[in-house]
Parts: sequence; structure tokens; C-alpha cells
Amino acid sequence: MSNYHEVTSPSHFQQLLSSDLNRVSVLNFWAEWAEPCKQMNAVTVELANKYPSVLFLQIEAEAQSDISESFDIESVPSLILLRGHTLLQRISGADAPALTTAVAKFASSPSINPLSRTDLPPAKASNTVIEVADPSEDLESRMTRLMNQSKVVLFMKGSPDAPRCGFSRRMTGLLRDQKVDFTHFDILSDEGVRQGLKKRNDWPTFPQLIVNGEFVGGLDIVQEMVENGEFVETLAV
Repeated sequence: MSNYHEVTSPSHFQQLLSSDLNRVSVLNFWAEWAEPCKQMNAVTVELANKYPSVLFLQIEAEAQSDISESFDIESVPSLILLRGHTLLQRISGADAPALTTAVAKFASSPSINPLSRTDLPPAKASNTVIEVADPSEDLESRMTRLMNQSKVVLFMKGSPDAPRCGFSRRMTGLLRDQKVDFTHFDILSDEGVRQGLKKRNDWPTFPQLIVNGEFVGGLDIVQEMVENGEFVETLAV
């Protein structure tokens, strides 16, 4: 299909997206390890056949991390609808009915009320809720408490049994392989903690591993520590 493409690089993405700025595009961010993505991948193929005027771009989220970060992709599957460089709608999760309805709507209607443009940070949902366990507790105190809830704490996307990004899945697997007992906190459930930890630990991404209340590192650092023996030493303290 001429309207269905696997994106291979940021330049390839820009080339495809910019070829017709009046066309509606569907960006499907997916990952091989995420079972719900299989359903949405099949749905996008069906829709591409049904709507030849719509551009469908398959983007492997972790392989094309620069593109994923530019659209603030937190989990897969995630789908972005654009007209040219204008954001029309975001769909999170395996919501085939929502995608089908959105494609039908925007493919037939040139009149839109854009949320944002892709040369700026994507628009945030207006009903975003920041969960705070205790309204009287300030953010620094909350982060300190969470970082000290056990000897080893993993701040991740999702949960160990249902990770919502590949890096969190790999970190969970690494800790389990090392027979490490740990607690976790889903940073997607609390925007304040998520942004606060980035600043406090001077580390822009997740997962983040905490040992004895101190930041140890992200996935790459922890992997390296396991390989050179430093991780066992850190846990022994």
C-alpha cells in the first residue's frame, strides 16, 4: 500500500509526513513485546486499505526513540492523528473503536480545531489529574518518603507485571534475574513525582533505581554495574 509505511528513521518520518501537508496521517507507536500492539497493528492495516487518502505510519517506539520523545509517548500502543504538522487527536491503548471513529471523522472533514503543532510540545489533556496521597504533604517530602519505602525502589512506567515501556520491562527483568526484592512506584500515576524526580536525581528518563534512599541510575547504568560487580556491592551496603 502506498499510504502505509514502516518508519526507519527521523528523516524518513519527516519526508513521509511533509510530502502532503493537507493529508491526514495516523502515527502508530508500537513495540514487539506489547501484546495489545498486535491488535492495533492489524487495525491500522485494515484502515489503510479502507482510507487510501490517509497516511499510516508504523513507528517502533523504542527503535525510533527520538520520534517517540518528540510526541511524548509514554506507553504503547499510542496513536497520533495529524493533518500535516497539526495535532488532531491522541489515542492511548488498544482502543480500536476510537481509532476507527477518529479516522472516519478527520478523513472526511477538512475543518479542524487543532490542539497543537508538532514543532511544539504536544498538547496535554485538559483533564490531567496529579495524584497526591496527602494534600498536606509537599512534593519533596513525598519523593523522600517514596524513595525510602524499602531498601530497593524502582520508579517505573507501569508495574513489574504490566510494564508500560520496554525499558521498565527490562529493568524489572534484570532485578528479578538478580534475585532482588524491590518495591515499585508507577510514575505515570503521579505527574508531580515524575517531574520532580527528574530534577531531584538529575536524570531525565525512567526507570530510575533507588537503593537505600539514594539514586543509583537508569537501565544502562544498572546493567553496567551488574556486569562489573558493583551492583552486588551497592546492595550489600
